This record gives sequence, structure tokens and C-alpha cells, in this order.
Amino acid sequence: MTKLDLTKMYKQFYTSSPEPNIVEVPEANFLVISGRGAPGGDAYQRGLEALYSMAYRVKFMAKAAGNDFIVGKLEGLWWFDSPDAGTKPPREDWNWKSMIRQPEFVTSEMVDPARTEVHSKKKLDEALEVEFEAYAEGLSAQIMYVGPYAEEGPTITRLQTFIRENGYEMTGPHHEIYLNDPRKVPPEKLRTIIRQPIRKI
Repeated sequence: MTKLDLTKMYKQFYTSSPEPNIVEVPEANFLVISGRGAPGGDAYQRGLEALYSMAYRVKFMAKAAGNDFIVGKLEGLWWFDSPDAGTKPPREDWNWKSMIRQPEFVTSEMVDPARTEVHSKKKLDEALEVEFEAYAEGLSAQIMYVGPYAEEGPTITRLQTFIRENGYEMTGPHHEIYLNDPRKVPPEKLRTIIRQPIRKI
């Protein structure tokens, strides 16, 4: 059985230049879990454990039905309660939504029993918070960043400057797509697509 690889199937949305560029991102379905707190904090880590447990449970259900696929890349939306405050709030006040894209043959009807099973077998209360959602990002600016997550700041600034100088404004949450596993790749080699929804002013 051939495994569907969404990263390869939709390569144009999982690659980027080290220079800012503009893309049009269509709607797609995701498993998601939302929370609040520092990246890498306890709430964030528990959320990731639940999200990945659900992603693999759904994958095995699809495989049993004849539709095998590779679990997709982790993606994350990040935002603050007061985006116009002028200063970045403490990390524990960050809002996040962790996401893993799903093939078109995965449906909410598959996700509901998977959620119950993961909660029962793994005793993960966070599994009950994992949802199946469509996300339509639309027109966006993006850039490839290579390096430790904590040092993204200058690259984000470059992207925001590009947006303003080209007559756009930001319209949605900051989006990151993590192309590597930080447990296996040294921080200086981590590749992250940084994406920002935009609209023409």
C-alpha cells in the first residue's frame, strides 16, 4: 500500500525561500488543540502529546480502511490577547493552536471515536480537547528560517517589514510550520516556515 505524503503532495506549501515571498494558501483540514502558555511549557507539551496520539490513531484507522498516509508536519498558530500593546507579553501569556494537516479522506466521523479511544487508553484528558477543523489561510507572506526557535525574531521582523513595504497589512495569527524534529536535529539546523496572513491595504 502506498502511503500518501501530504508534505510532498502539497510541496508548494511546505517549502519556502529564505527571502520573503507571497503565497495563496487554500483551505485544508487539521487536527488541532489550543492552549495558553510558554512554548515548551507543561500545557504545550501535554497538548502536543494528545495531538500526536490522535494523529496516529486516526492514521491507523484510515490505514485499516485502505487509506494509509504519513502523519504530517507540526504547525502552530501563535497570538497575544493585546496585539497592539506595543510589547511582547511574557511567554506564559502566549496563546497557541497546534495543528497537523489531514488528508481529504479523514473526516470528523473518524475523529470522534479516535478521541474517545486515546482518552481511554492513554488517560490523556487533553485528547478530549483535540478538534477537527478547517483552516482557510488565504493570501499570506512567508519566509524560511533556519536556526533555534528562540532566535526567530530578526527573521520575523524581516517578514513584517516586507509586508508593510509592499502595501499589505497583517490579518491573522502568526503561523509556523516545523519541518524538522527538534529531538533529532540540532537547533542551528532546524528549518521553520514562518507565515503571516495578509491583505492589500
